[in-house]
Amino acid sequence: MKVLIVEDEIRIREGLESLLSKFQDEFELVGKAEDGVEGLEAIRELRPDIVITDVKMPNMDGLDMLRQVVAEGINTKAIVLSAYSEFEYARQAIKLGVTEYLLKPISFYEFSNALENIKREVEKEHQKNPAQLGTLEHILQAALNNQLVINEEVLLYLWNNYQLVEEQPFVILCAYLGVDYDEKLEVEKKYFQQILSYYDTSYCIMESEYHKSLIIVMYQYQNSHDLERWVQRQILECSEHKLAVGWFEVMGIKKLKDGFDMLYPYMDWNISLDNKILISYPKIKNIQTSSCIYPMDTETKVKLLICNDYNAEKLVRLVDKFHMAFQDGQIYLPKEIKECYVRFLWSVIGISKEMGFLKTEDIEQQKILNMIMNAKVREELISVTDLILAAIRNESEENISHLTVKKMISLIEEYYKDITLEEIGKKLNVTPEYLGTLFHKEVGVSFSAYIKKCRMNKAKELLCGTDLKLYQIAEQVGYMDSKYFSKVFKEITGQLPTEYRKIHR
Repeated sequence: MKVLIVEDEIRIREGLESLLSKFQDEFELVGKAEDGVEGLEAIRELRPDIVITDVKMPNMDGLDMLRQVVAEGINTKAIVLSAYSEFEYARQAIKLGVTEYLLKPISFYEFSNALENIKREVEKEHQKNPAQLGTLEHILQAALNNQLVINEEVLLYLWNNYQLVEEQPFVILCAYLGVDYDEKLEVEKKYFQQILSYYDTSYCIMESEYHKSLIIVMYQYQNSHDLERWVQRQILECSEHKLAVGWFEVMGIKKLKDGFDMLYPYMDWNISLDNKILISYPKIKNIQTSSCIYPMDTETKVKLLICNDYNAEKLVRLVDKFHMAFQDGQIYLPKEIKECYVRFLWSVIGISKEMGFLKTEDIEQQKILNMIMNAKVREELISVTDLILAAIRNESEENISHLTVKKMISLIEEYYKDITLEEIGKKLNVTPEYLGTLFHKEVGVSFSAYIKKCRMNKAKELLCGTDLKLYQIAEQVGYMDSKYFSKVFKEITGQLPTEYRKIHR
């Protein structure tokens, strides 16, 4: 694969070139540029598969260069380099479709992982041949992925087979499933199939693992305003399913990709709004917001607690207070809420390291930053926080004093493979609801997050201390699907099991 480096600092350019050379013939360096202007010309001429670019550069920065690349329809993947404090740049990069955002200084592992992710993405795209797509679902999927040229032949095919015309109105629904995408996928897909069957409209449901979403394209409906109200009420307000759903109506199949690309970045408004509210574009652009004030008092109390009198329960209460600061009835920009989380969590990580509650290897700040930037719902920001609290708790587990929780931890450590809250409740003669609340209050993380961490710790031991095959290790720690086990392992550790075994044995 052809690679172009766009970086104004010669030391970093040479360092990136040296890293690339370790991949032998897999990635070919076809050119280097010192700023965005030179980089844009090189991209037009060389058509690289991958562009590695800094954000801040003279004459034209990396993001302006990528905006022009997107505007010209040049199909290239990008790895963006920046300092972790430049949060706004990261947010803009995500809007441009950049999936790999690396913090300086760059580690070989992160760099290698970014290249491999992009390589898999490119190979997956190359495997799809739009000329062979036949069903409407395949055509719509290709249109959304920008893999199909909508010409007269395609339009004639759509009319003859589905009675769709060029200016046919379509509604795009984005149902964001988040980090539990794999677990929720089939259930939510069946739910949408069931609920949409009650309305007089045609639809196709498509899966997007990359966006962690179901994309529902609806057509041949009578009135879009009535349909929007129906979606708001039946799918969100009257449903027990906790879903983040976005809405956008476009005119014509050619507008599907642009429509979805405009809608998806606004899905993070679910952080600011109740998830029973439909994120309707372009209405969402006109929403009135309040100024988001950083809860400095809470940060100060957390620092004092960690420095002077650490207590897991008190820390959880303070962190809950931080979460509630953005749920006070006001509406804040999601961007500002995310910036507050970056600031708060970096402060917690910093003071915890200083006081010896955290080691550098306990927390991957690149991973934390990416999780915050990519969050679309409140639960994901809470989950990021739980990861950090869990790491702090590891160093302070002796602070757990509640006898019931100690018994729970003992049972989890013994039966981590398949124990449930319901089973623990029966053994301890306590309701699972009470146990879940008590556990989170005492330990600082949810029962599911804790048991997942226990399973991954056991998996680490098996990877390093045995020659068991991957599927055998997956089964021993409670996962029947080795691919899903690998995905969970990477979410927790930042590495695939095979990579972890190779590094740590």
